[in-house]
Amino acid sequence: FLLAIRAAEASGANSPDVAISLCNLAELYLEQGKYGKAESLYKRALAMYEKALGSNHCYFARVLDNLAVLYKEQGKYAQAEPMYKRALLIFEKTLGPNDPDVASGLSNLAGLYREQGKYAEAEPLFKRALAIDEKVLGPNHLKVATALSNLAELYMTQGKYTQAEPMFKRSLAIDEK
Repeated sequence: FLLAIRAAEASGANSPDVAISLCNLAELYLEQGKYGKAESLYKRALAMYEKALGSNHCYFARVLDNLAVLYKEQGKYAQAEPMYKRALLIFEKTLGPNDPDVASGLSNLAGLYREQGKYAEAEPLFKRALAIDEKVLGPNHLKVATALSNLAELYMTQGKYTQAEPMFKRSLAIDEK
């Protein structure tokens, strides 16, 4: 319903507002495991953003990142990786190297690598994401707690328990505040 209203407004059926609604609906479908529906909506949103804002805009990159999440959920790692990388490059170019969206992009790509057992590739990405979040958001932000947990999970997966434990403890302390 909201999608139809936004499409009918003066901005037209191909506006960025419609793309936002498409992404919201795609996210719902992703959560429900309706991957085909989610994929087609994300692709429509990508096309709209590309037409309205260009393919080097951070909104375009966010949809790319979301589509990569969808592919990762399905185990389509070969499709997800280049999308994560492209989104990350766009975030860095448009928002700067120390933006929280860059940190999120780094974490998403690192999560893909962790899931594939590519621990050596994941670790520097998780560390950089943590450093960005701490610098930009402060040491006690909830996003820092998530970044700490991500890195700690990587260490735990590798049996590096002495490295994981203090990170999990710090993450817990932030969450409890």
